[in-house]
Amino acid sequence: MGRLAIISAKGLLPVELARAVPDALIVTLKGVAHDQSGPVHEHQFEKLGALFVDLKSEGVSEVVFAGAISRPNLDPAAFDDFMQATAPRLMVAFGAGDDALLRLVVSLFEENGLTVRGAHEILEITAKTGLIAGPAPDEVSLRDAARGADILSAMSSLDVGQGVVVAGGLCLGIETLQGTDAMLGFVADTPEHLRRAKGVFVKAPKAGQDLRVDMPAIGPDTIRNVAQAGLAGVALAEGRVLVLDREVTLKLAEDLGVFIYGLEGL
Repeated sequence: MGRLAIISAKGLLPVELARAVPDALIVTLKGVAHDQSGPVHEHQFEKLGALFVDLKSEGVSEVVFAGAISRPNLDPAAFDDFMQATAPRLMVAFGAGDDALLRLVVSLFEENGLTVRGAHEILEITAKTGLIAGPAPDEVSLRDAARGADILSAMSSLDVGQGVVVAGGLCLGIETLQGTDAMLGFVADTPEHLRRAKGVFVKAPKAGQDLRVDMPAIGPDTIRNVAQAGLAGVALAEGRVLVLDREVTLKLAEDLGVFIYGLEGL
């Protein structure tokens, strides 16, 4: 088995991966923030051909994508030969949405002889079934979690978001482009008279999402914001949501009295 490369953007996950695989090649992208403290190989979106040459020269056979990254603003005038040849496919993917763009990126790496792995294949950090941390959810919270799962399932094919908040059977918030923290902030401002229960934040991937490159995740900030929103806890799709900075996240849930619960079959 060859060397692993971590295509690293901002966040806890790339750092955890680099710590777990110390001989991995760390690759960053020009203009994309990251939190790596060691040596990195920086490349440009517009020159992916040079990236593939570099990976092969470094003995890389597997890559893992990690960290938060937004859709790049590309300069076609800076395209190398590889990107010029890829441009027609790239334009189609750009017009079809983020999921299509991610699928194309994965295909480009695979077509160049590289195996794309998910972070969950390297680190054991996905949600398990049942209570993971914090107090056990009561029957009301479990019903809200199930209701949230139904809502996410119904929205899944629409490519809207990966999270929802339900309290007493009522939907208080749906995660959209602005992300989890924005949704939880909105829920925190919901008046008490509109709530029938404390409520649960439910998170799961969308239909057709490639979990190797786009698995949903929670971390310490999620737990803090859930507590700030007055919710009882978090319900996660078992095996399909990452729990980042796990030790800190689980302790924080215990300290704040917020449950983290894995839902089977979500």
